[in-house]
Parts: sequence; C-alpha cells; structure tokens
Amino acid sequence: MAIGILRRMTSLKGKVLIAQGGGPTAVINQSMVGAALEARRFSQVEAVYGALHGVNGVIHENFVDLSRETSDHLERVAATPSSALLSTRDKPDAEYCARMFRVIKKHNIRFFFYIGGNDSSDTVRIVNEEAVKEGYDFCAIHIPKTVDNDLMENDHCPGFGSAAKFVIQAFTGLNLDARALPGVLIGIVMGRHAGFLTASASLARKYSDEGPQLVYVPERPFIPEKFIADVDAAYRQHGHVTVAVSEGIVDEKGVLIQTKLSESSERDPHGNVLLVGGALGDMLVATLKAKLKIKRIRADTFGFIQRSFIGVVSDRDASEAREAGEKAVHFAMHEGKSGSVAIRRPVLNYSVDYELVPLTSVAGKTRHMDDCYLNAEGNGVTEAFYDYCRPLLGSNLPEAHRLREMMIPKLK
Repeated sequence: MAIGILRRMTSLKGKVLIAQGGGPTAVINQSMVGAALEARRFSQVEAVYGALHGVNGVIHENFVDLSRETSDHLERVAATPSSALLSTRDKPDAEYCARMFRVIKKHNIRFFFYIGGNDSSDTVRIVNEEAVKEGYDFCAIHIPKTVDNDLMENDHCPGFGSAAKFVIQAFTGLNLDARALPGVLIGIVMGRHAGFLTASASLARKYSDEGPQLVYVPERPFIPEKFIADVDAAYRQHGHVTVAVSEGIVDEKGVLIQTKLSESSERDPHGNVLLVGGALGDMLVATLKAKLKIKRIRADTFGFIQRSFIGVVSDRDASEAREAGEKAVHFAMHEGKSGSVAIRRPVLNYSVDYELVPLTSVAGKTRHMDDCYLNAEGNGVTEAFYDYCRPLLGSNLPEAHRLREMMIPKLK
C-alpha cells in the first residue's frame, strides 16, 4: 500500500491551481498562502497558479503565477482579510465545469485546490468527475471556509471564529450603549440557514443583566407574537434589551421572514433570496413600536462588515485556516486523492485533526446547529454552545468593565 502511494506521488507531475469562491473571510488568505507555499516545496509541482475571481477566472484563463511571489509578501497577504485572488458567485453546472476542465487540461494542471463553502465543494466534485470520465490523472481538493459555519463533516469552519469574534465585540458595544441609554437594540447577523454566527453573540454577556438576552436563529421558527412578548418581558426585567437575530429566520412553514417584507424576491445565481439592506431590522423595529411603549428601539444590520474586518481575527482561526491549506496539499501530493478537507475536534478540551472526506459528503449540503445548543424556548443558547464556541475565538478577546463603587447616600 505504501509503495502504491509513493508511486502515485512521484508520477503525478504538473501545475497547481488555487482559487477562492463565495463570500470572503478574515482568514481565507491563510488557506491560499498555506497551500501555495506548501505546494512549492514539492518537486513534481511545475508551477503554482492562482485563478482570479474563482471558477470564472478558470474558464477565462485569468491566472497569476504564485510561484514568482516572494514568501515574505505571501505572508503579508496571508495576514490580510478578504479574498486576495478575488471571488465569484458563479454557480457552475456540468457544461460550465466541462469548460473549466478543458482549460485545466490545456495548462497541464494536475492539482486543483478550491477554497470555499458547500457550493464550491460541489464545483470541485463536478470537475473531478469530468477528469475521471476522461481518464485524466488529477487531484481536486476542496478547502473549507465560511463564516456561516455550516459545512457538513466539519466541527467548525475557517472564517467562523474570526467573524464570531467580531460579532461578540459588536454586541459588547451594543450592551454598553443599551445600558447607558436604555432601550431595545437589535443586531441582524449573517446566517441564511444556520445560526452559529448569531448564536456567538451570546458570548458578549459578562454581567447578569447584559445581552443579547434574546437570540433568534433559522433552526427555530420565528413567531412575531412570541418575539414581542419576549422583548417585553426582558425589558421589564432589565430596563434595556439587546437582541441577536439571524438574517435567515423563518416562520413555522419555513418561509423567510424577510420575503414577507417586500414584493421583491431577487435571487442570486445559486437560487438564494438576496438578504440585503436593513429591511428585516426595520420590520422588527416597527413590529415592536406598534405593540410596546418603549421609546428607544433601534436595529443595526451588520452586513458585510462582519466577514473581513481587519484587526479582528482569531489567532486560532488563522492558524487552522493555514493548516487546512497545507493539509490539502499533503493529501494531494502524498496520497494522490481528491476530496474535501474536514476539521475534526477529537477531544473535549480542544485540539483538531484534519481528514479528507468524500466530496459528496459536503457538496451542496448544509449543517445546522445541534439541538443541544439551543434552549427550549427557541430564543437563546445553552452552556453546550458556549463550550463549543469559546475555543474558536482564540486569545485576547476584549472585555468591558463597570464602575463598582458604592452609591453615596442622598442627603435629607
């Protein structure tokens, strides 16, 4: 068996192609640079290319030569958020992938690494099947990334920890604001199908009266009447409320709440309803103002800012993103296999392993929050989620502090 693997490693010779797809993250360049630098160490690699704008750059042969970049400069790029190779929202079908494969074959590309989410993994699957069909010796590996943290087979995904760190710090600020000028502050957080990122806001709580006192995620139906009652009760108890809401919350029938806000249902190339602007936040504010006598009710939509905010990066997230890129190269060079790199958490305190899983196990699938992470009321998280999420934030998470001196008695 070992001799067979070695023969595969030495016989497969050609160029490496790396691309980035879907939404950027704060650490996606760590995976790209990890793969590029590691690939340059292998003698069977003739050159390392990067495709600009993901799969769109492949079919148009828009390549840059990463072999000619200095290691020092690549390290600087690795520490920079967003997609250095630029990205795309193209959703390739079989014909699109066939065009990609023709370009890949023409350039003698034998190793393809695509950094992205579940749609990107599906692209890798189709391209790899095209190579198998034509008998082309080829390794195609999907490297995980997504702030939504919703890839199957993964304990967590590169990009999530840093985005969660941003969300927690944002809600720490909202807590301070709500306490200074009492009212209701709502934060709309990314998360179309999974509520991991929204749920991470709960780690902003330090004091017993801090929020978010309420958390709403796509895994639980959003019922407006219950939402109003929840906010009313929390406000009566604390005198101020912060609320974390996923942009992808749905009603009892699974219909997006945001689609009820306007007549427009514009969709992206993947068929998803575009969740843009502050419409959801505006609707929730209007709903509360119509029913509750609370003067200060506001909503902020975090939008794209939570994905690639420079300076708010989890060091653990960055190191794991880097390793995911390096391990992808190892799987290709040493084992000659195609698949998707999956991050596992084998022990309870914290450590990770990397495994190569079949592309079909990840492609086009969505992971949701485990039931044990959500409370029975459907408006918050449990200690199990805190235990899951805390290690992913890395070190140096800022804390807020309060004055602790006693009040001076009033004079008669």
